[in-house]
Amino acid sequence: MNFNFLSPVSDAVLAHNELIAQQALGKKIKIHSHQKGIPDLEGVQIVIIGVKENRNDVNYIGAEISFDSIRKTLYTLFPGNWYTSIADLGDIEPGETVEDTYFALRTAITVLVEKDIIPIILGGSQDLTYANYRAYDSVLPMVNIVNVDTNFDLGDANLPIKNNSYVGKVIVEEPYNLFNYSTIGYQTYFNSQEEIDLIEKLYFEAYRLGEISSDINMVEPLMRDAHIVSVDLKSVRAAEVSDNQKYSPNGFSGKEICAIGRYAGISNKVSSFGIYEYHNSKNDSATSMLVAQMIWYFVEGVNCRVKDDDFLNEKHYQKYNVLVEEDDLTFYKSLKTGRWWIEIPFLPDVNNKLKKHTLLPCMHADYVRATQGEIPERWYKAYRKNSF
Repeated sequence: MNFNFLSPVSDAVLAHNELIAQQALGKKIKIHSHQKGIPDLEGVQIVIIGVKENRNDVNYIGAEISFDSIRKTLYTLFPGNWYTSIADLGDIEPGETVEDTYFALRTAITVLVEKDIIPIILGGSQDLTYANYRAYDSVLPMVNIVNVDTNFDLGDANLPIKNNSYVGKVIVEEPYNLFNYSTIGYQTYFNSQEEIDLIEKLYFEAYRLGEISSDINMVEPLMRDAHIVSVDLKSVRAAEVSDNQKYSPNGFSGKEICAIGRYAGISNKVSSFGIYEYHNSKNDSATSMLVAQMIWYFVEGVNCRVKDDDFLNEKHYQKYNVLVEEDDLTFYKSLKTGRWWIEIPFLPDVNNKLKKHTLLPCMHADYVRATQGEIPERWYKAYRKNSF
């Protein structure tokens, strides 16, 4: 794997790493350094990559990015009872153009995902998610994205890409690989009614901040079906972060955003995880600690993954059929984990995207509502989308 476009972790971080406890995470991670070069990735399951690109931020004023504070904080944390091997590959420096940076990130992610290595991307403006998405062009025929954000970031796809409009590019530009897009934690007053209506028209999923905060468990089935997870740090309430990072008094708490990271890690499908819109400053200890803990919880989740979606052996699951009006809904419950799925049937007479019966992650509450005569909204949207 040729990652010569990556710059090593700074000497300041490495010097700090020499002073931490031997049991700390920084002593366990393979680190790209000037002295040792890029580490051997044989046996590595997770890598960390910083991307110092923010020129497509609508508020860009020339500020440079450094992830040193995050790394120093992350390295001091103690790992759990983990089996995964982690490497820190350093940073992608801004290219001559933003498109050059996109190309480098896309190349790195494609190689890593094909090797079953999960990249954790630190950004930089969130339009980097577009490059993350395009990295799957040769990997998967259809991709699901979950965006943890206050905004939908649809924007005008006819205009140059920005961090508040990259999703529009994802939707309209070829090749058309996007199957589902979900936004977790959006706040209505930050989104126009036209954008809200478009999300509904496209049968994408959108969950308001209040919905998720009232039941954080709603996130788990959404993450279980995601390939790419993109977290905008503006989704975290201002009280949780440093002054340079403050955006809105309303948002996820530190506990909630870490729980979301853990749910992303537990998902067997999530193969890339990005944390974006980081703004470093001299006094950003709170933000650095929060991001470090988000990474920690994601890695913790990866270490708790259980293969429970193999429904070939009847000993491993229970099957339930529920008749709701004219629809026969089929639910599956894993006997390993207790997690639930609902079947999206194949429609032979339409241009079906997946060409097969699809199992959509759901909650036990969806099954209960179905027994009471209510069709789960996720099933309806997936069924309609699958019927295009």
